[in-house]
Amino acid sequence: MKQTPEWLKKIGRLWEEKRFLQITESVEVIVAKVLTIALLGVILVALVDLFFFLSNILFASQPSGFFTETLLEVFGAFLNILIALELLDNITAYLRKHIFQVELVIATSLIAIARKIIIFDLKQYTNTDLMALAVAIFALSISYWLVRRLNKNI
Repeated sequence: MKQTPEWLKKIGRLWEEKRFLQITESVEVIVAKVLTIALLGVILVALVDLFFFLSNILFASQPSGFFTETLLEVFGAFLNILIALELLDNITAYLRKHIFQVELVIATSLIAIARKIIIFDLKQYTNTDLMALAVAIFALSISYWLVRRLNKNI
């Protein structure tokens, strides 16, 4: 009878539960680190874009009433960067503890919806869209409250 080649035994050991979970966790960490680097790049580019956007508004626009039309755009740009920072916080929290922090994810979602409401244009969207945002905010707020309450008891 032929003996199983050594390389085939090594491949077989990769499928053992403990080793397979170690490999999976290593890949997750690598992916999280790549996402962190990519998100840092996005944040830096967004920051530079915000700087040029503000410079253009402040120095290249008409001196009278120039800021009122673009104020919502400015707020949206600031909140985009804030949301990106929260996403970065989510990823780095995962790298630290190797778990997703549900409270942090819900808080990030609330910030994203707050951004949508701040820049919400009633001329562009319908009342149904506004109601959908209200339901989403209510659901996320209840979720956040429940998670906070459960975390206090632990």
